[in-house]
Amino acid sequence: MINSRFSPTLLLNRLHRYIQSNHIHGGDLHKKPTKKPRPHKLTRNQLRTPIPFLTHLKQCQNPDEFLSVFHDFCDTGYKHDYPSYASLTYKLARARKFDDVEAVLDFLRTHDIRCGEPLFIGLLRHYGKTGAADRALEVFSEMGKSFNCVRTLQSFNTILNVLADNDRVSDAVKLFGDAPKLRFRLNSVSFNIMIKMWLEKGDWENAKKVFDEMLEREVEPTVVTYNSQIGFLCKRGDVDSAKRLFEDMRTKGRRGNEVTYALLMEGLCASGRFDEAKKVMFDMEYHGCKVHLKNYGVLLTDLAKRGLIDEAKSLLVEMKKRRIKPDVVMYNILIGYFCKQGAASDAYKLLVDMQVKGCTPNAATYRMVVDGFCRVEDFIGGLKVLRAMMYSNHFPRIETFCCLCIGLFRGGKIDEACFVLEEMNKRKMSLDWDSWETIVRESCADDEFVIARFDDVFSCV
Repeated sequence: MINSRFSPTLLLNRLHRYIQSNHIHGGDLHKKPTKKPRPHKLTRNQLRTPIPFLTHLKQCQNPDEFLSVFHDFCDTGYKHDYPSYASLTYKLARARKFDDVEAVLDFLRTHDIRCGEPLFIGLLRHYGKTGAADRALEVFSEMGKSFNCVRTLQSFNTILNVLADNDRVSDAVKLFGDAPKLRFRLNSVSFNIMIKMWLEKGDWENAKKVFDEMLEREVEPTVVTYNSQIGFLCKRGDVDSAKRLFEDMRTKGRRGNEVTYALLMEGLCASGRFDEAKKVMFDMEYHGCKVHLKNYGVLLTDLAKRGLIDEAKSLLVEMKKRRIKPDVVMYNILIGYFCKQGAASDAYKLLVDMQVKGCTPNAATYRMVVDGFCRVEDFIGGLKVLRAMMYSNHFPRIETFCCLCIGLFRGGKIDEACFVLEEMNKRKMSLDWDSWETIVRESCADDEFVIARFDDVFSCV
């Protein structure tokens, strides 16, 4: 006989009471227990312990105080580490406080503090931007001797680029040739710097020699290597040579990018071979390169230059079909053309159309349209765009303000002209004396009301 404690009826009753007491529905009996939420993963910056000196340095806005803050921390017994020296040097160099930079370098040298190569690479670049190539060379030379810093090919390429950018051709050639003695194995970046330098000098023969040397040393050319040469040949008008180089690039298994195709297309358009340029663009995807705005921009610019606006508009429709959205630069190309041709109303329609399609105008867009209206002496139209421009927190040049103001006064639009003057005053901009003389002479001769309004404006200018 089965024990009554384990009878099926008793077990079912107990189970029923258990379900009710725990508010469990029959359908949830097999529900998986909910997982506990994972703790929030902290980022590297959140895990990093704040460095007091860096925090204080970041809050300091006056470059003249950067070095004194550094010494103040030293006086309190604070021990600086590499991030402190790197950040201080970077901020001083960026602020062009190179005397203070030298003081930091002296501190590193006298205290035998070892710093990483990135500190010196950043410093070399800043020296290069200010034209101090000689000092950059000295620092590069001192890195291993005075600062116990191991120089790699990255710092070598940095100083090589500084010399090239500062037109120190002979120094760059010497350094490039001395690379084996300095125990640097040149890479594609090294060769690209030299090729770029010779091309900027217009010396195709020397650039070609460097390229040939690159191939002899079995250094793999990059897309940058080819782009610089293709761009140079196209600008020189030798498009056929550029095409041959492009084909050579492809046969060697190196794919071009959108810049490669854009350079070739620009050369073809400049040579009057628009249809061929368009074909090159449509061949891009077949060769594994996605068409970008840059490529459409080349075609659009050429059409606008030749006044083929209907074709340019068709190109925009074609872009829409391919789901490529025109950007503000492309719209500005057409707007600029309309304004130069005296079709300010068409430019304004395009300005409205681009906003409807979700493209936000920039300052250049508004300036072109306002200037375009002023050029055709439609100053009310220009004022309308000016209001929209200021609402978008963009402002015209003072010359545009002056032209608009004078035009409104000449047309008898006194209130509108005074509005422009008031807006100029808010931005601490003022007309020159010739403009004032023009306004007074042509607009205010015998009108007491206008003179009164001028007094009001003069009182706050």
